[in-house]
Amino acid sequence: MIPPGNATVTDTTSIIALPAAPLHALEIWSNPVAVGARIQKGLGFAPPPLNRSTGNTATTLLRYEPTVWLVEGDVSVLADTLGDDGGLTGIGGGIVRFRIAGPGWRELLLEGGVFDTSAAAFPAGATAATVIDHVGVRLHAESEDACVAYVPASYAEGLHHFWEEALPLLGA
Repeated sequence: MIPPGNATVTDTTSIIALPAAPLHALEIWSNPVAVGARIQKGLGFAPPPLNRSTGNTATTLLRYEPTVWLVEGDVSVLADTLGDDGGLTGIGGGIVRFRIAGPGWRELLLEGGVFDTSAAAFPAGATAATVIDHVGVRLHAESEDACVAYVPASYAEGLHHFWEEALPLLGA
């Protein structure tokens, strides 16, 4: 596994393995309108639409599938809010988060990637589920200058190495 804080920097584009964080998969099985209203009441914000994120200082919801969100942070309100209409599963131990930041982050994700990383197609706040170098990853454009990649722990070291090797090729 990549130690937290391990970074590669080339031309001010960096890849940093972030420290472990509480991560959960949130699934809504039934009554999505009612559950969404309960989530909004409990968290103070509505679940985001598909391929978007939203949150506050304690909790971020990242939506990748029609009925599945990745939740980063405090989930204490969500467990009771879901009732029998959904489930919340801890997945933090199986995921490594990387922050890719700097002017070349979009171009780096194109190496071995299969989606449009342009600012128009993948703006700040957007999410995407895709494959990069044969690895299923979840991406969150956290700002215009940075993206967080959620990578299965079993592939984290290999994908980090793949990105490190691709960095010198940016803009070539």
